[in-house]
Amino acid sequence: MTTTLRPVRDEDHDALFAWQCDPAGIRMAAFTREDPSDRAAFDAHQHRVRTDPAIRHRAVERDGVLVGTVAAFTMEGDREVTYWVDPAHWGEGIATDALRLLVAEEPERPLFGRTAVHNTGSRRVLEKCGFVVVGEDSGWAHGVGAQTAELVLRLDA
Repeated sequence: MTTTLRPVRDEDHDALFAWQCDPAGIRMAAFTREDPSDRAAFDAHQHRVRTDPAIRHRAVERDGVLVGTVAAFTMEGDREVTYWVDPAHWGEGIATDALRLLVAEEPERPLFGRTAVHNTGSRRVLEKCGFVVVGEDSGWAHGVGAQTAELVLRLDA
């Protein structure tokens, strides 16, 4: 099976929105939009992400089928990565493959990844791609409805 990255297209939005409304995905991601079911907010966010040249936002395909997204963006001066995979494809190595591909095309270092402490799968993805834990943070997580601890991971090379 081959994982590839391509630019996100308008026709991807319905699938991306559906995945980001999945209750299990919301709980795992934890740090989501206040109302993940707000399609107007989702569309506004997608427009902002797709038109900002500083954001590297890619659709993830497995054998030509859309299965997720991966992105690099700058927040508070740090270059960060994020990814989201269709819950129907969790556990297939897609997030790891996609992040490796993104890291290869993203020249800026260091890169940071954040994951809710309870999201051990996401931590494994980051660590398989060379990220190491450098600290902890916490914040209000809409996905779990409470203050939630998160790990901060860093990739230097």
